[in-house]
Amino acid sequence: MARRCEICGKKASVGYKVSHSHIRTKRKWYPNIQKVKVYIDGKVKRMYVCTQCLKSNKIQKAVH
Repeated sequence: MARRCEICGKKASVGYKVSHSHIRTKRKWYPNIQKVKVYIDGKVKRMYVCTQCLKSNKIQKAVH
């Protein structure tokens, strides 16, 4: 599965998981990416889109 939004380009961010004893290990936070059918130039296309783009109506979702 794609881990990047095809609309806004959002991708995983990197940081540290910090334990109680302050031992730091690398980890990633992934965006909430969904595979949806969208209208683009009058055609239906499947895309990987983050939920923030879906919520803000940056795309028009195709109805079944």
